[in-house]
Amino acid sequence: MTQTGPPERIRGEARRCTEVFLNFSLCLSAYLCVTTLLHMQNINVGIIGGAGYTGGELLRILINHPFVNVAFTHSNSQAGKPVWATHTDLLGDTDLSFTGGEIAPLLDGLDALFLCSGHGASVKFMADYDVSDDIAVIDLSADFRDEHGDFVYGLPELQRERIQEAMLIANPGCFATSIQLALLPLAKAGKLTGDVHVSAITGSTGAGQALVPTTGFTWRNNNVSIYKAFTHQHLAEIRQSLTQLEPEFKAAINFVPYRGDFTRGIMANVYTPFAGTLDEAKQLYRTYYEKHPFTHLSQTPVDVKQVVNTNKCLLHLEVHDGQLLISSVIDNLTKGASGQAVQNMNLIFGLPEDTGLRLKSVAF
Repeated sequence: MTQTGPPERIRGEARRCTEVFLNFSLCLSAYLCVTTLLHMQNINVGIIGGAGYTGGELLRILINHPFVNVAFTHSNSQAGKPVWATHTDLLGDTDLSFTGGEIAPLLDGLDALFLCSGHGASVKFMADYDVSDDIAVIDLSADFRDEHGDFVYGLPELQRERIQEAMLIANPGCFATSIQLALLPLAKAGKLTGDVHVSAITGSTGAGQALVPTTGFTWRNNNVSIYKAFTHQHLAEIRQSLTQLEPEFKAAINFVPYRGDFTRGIMANVYTPFAGTLDEAKQLYRTYYEKHPFTHLSQTPVDVKQVVNTNKCLLHLEVHDGQLLISSVIDNLTKGASGQAVQNMNLIFGLPEDTGLRLKSVAF
């Protein structure tokens, strides 16, 4: 598959109107330009693997996205059943049913395709199907995060401009997103000078929908455990991004992941040597994220419920005896997966990246 641009009928009009809207944010005519033109040019999307957690989150976001038409959601296990029979909260929100069987005919007329199947399935899909160059593919698995096969790593806070020009996106992992957002400003400034230590905890949805002993209620409830200490698969993409910004970084990343007794959300507590003051660290982070709509520096300690069901990442900084502690919280299913995938789709098609993603947190 040769990489070209997305359908210019969408990208060109979207960017032209978005520029007007951003330059004259209080102008009604600019607002009407965006809403009218883009409503006429909806992005036709399909979902492969729509019955799982990430597929369900994509559906929840996309059926309410102002400029998207969900053409199909594919699931061999749920084929023919209404979407709400699997994702029961969508009863009354959509009349979609899962498609099954042959996929090739479903690709006609698509603008974007989300791959939400398990790790290993996406690389096989791309080999088996001749996906048109005019279809943007956003893969939520780990298969292309090393950027082979012309895929671009889809972390907007790292490389928004590359994503805007891409047609093949490898969506980052959930732990990787939280940890990278804690460290990117340091790497950009060349201030990763020593080992990085990470303790991070995730909800049970991070393990996927398949029933295994460590996701069942009787084991997970009132329980905490570690897994894949120092060997987690997300370490590779974390180092890839950090060395992209700071090629000299060779120090260890000591990562201990925890399973939490809650369903969704990630908290990563990251610390590393830092020679500056707390005010200097805060200024570094504010400057780096000032043009990114979803990552925010908090003046008070953060908690998971602040971000659950949102596409936000909240960061909190402390300096102790030459160590900078960065606390980072995200929702593993939104900013850590499906929300970030939609953010990437918005960028590809020239929309403001927060379109359809101003989501309400659970708060309590």
